[in-house]
Amino acid sequence: MSLRATWLMACLAVLALATAGHAHAQARTWALDPVHTRVVFAIDHAGFSKSLGTFSGATGTLAFDPDGWDGARLDVSIPIASLDLGDDKWNRATLARNLLDADTHPTARFVSTRIEPLDTRRAIVHGLLTLRGATREVALDVTVNAVKRHPMPPFRRTAGFSATTMISRSDFGIDAWKSMVGDNVELRIEAEATLARGGTEGDAPDPPPAADADTPPEPSHPPDPEPTP
Repeated sequence: MSLRATWLMACLAVLALATAGHAHAQARTWALDPVHTRVVFAIDHAGFSKSLGTFSGATGTLAFDPDGWDGARLDVSIPIASLDLGDDKWNRATLARNLLDADTHPTARFVSTRIEPLDTRRAIVHGLLTLRGATREVALDVTVNAVKRHPMPPFRRTAGFSATTMISRSDFGIDAWKSMVGDNVELRIEAEATLARGGTEGDAPDPPPAADADTPPEPSHPPDPEPTP
């Protein structure tokens, strides 16, 4: 083999390795599952207790490669009217104009700006949170819980995450009832996302697992909808 041919083959090999490495690290698009994504918050109630509430119905997209954090991005919106404090009157008071002002600002949105990896399963996700018309920087401490085929039909590949952070409500102009409601708000997010449809690798549902002695047969009729936790 000539020197020129050897050089050409070496260049092609390097190019192939570089292309493969880029494809391997490419983040794929996942869609948040609004049924299994919840934001839980805790806030001081006049020093007596931490009042707990939730927001549900979050929608958005996640760019994520299970093999690494490179290229990871998050854009999520949360309907403010989904607030649940366990009491209708309390819900209405909190959604009113002097607090969350849900009629004027019906959606909260978080958009990531950079990822700070801690290890293969944890990262600090920095981003901008827009709430009640104000936008502030927020850092989420995120843990990847699992990335695998979901055990229920249609057996789609699913990623699960937990995240925590602390925000100041007054930073977002929510400063009423200072004598009754604390300023610091603890946030905990539990989220699931499935690979979005669109023709990219892994979009097709994974096949069901092989049956064994401990696995009951699949029902002949469509399964009942999975209940909301």
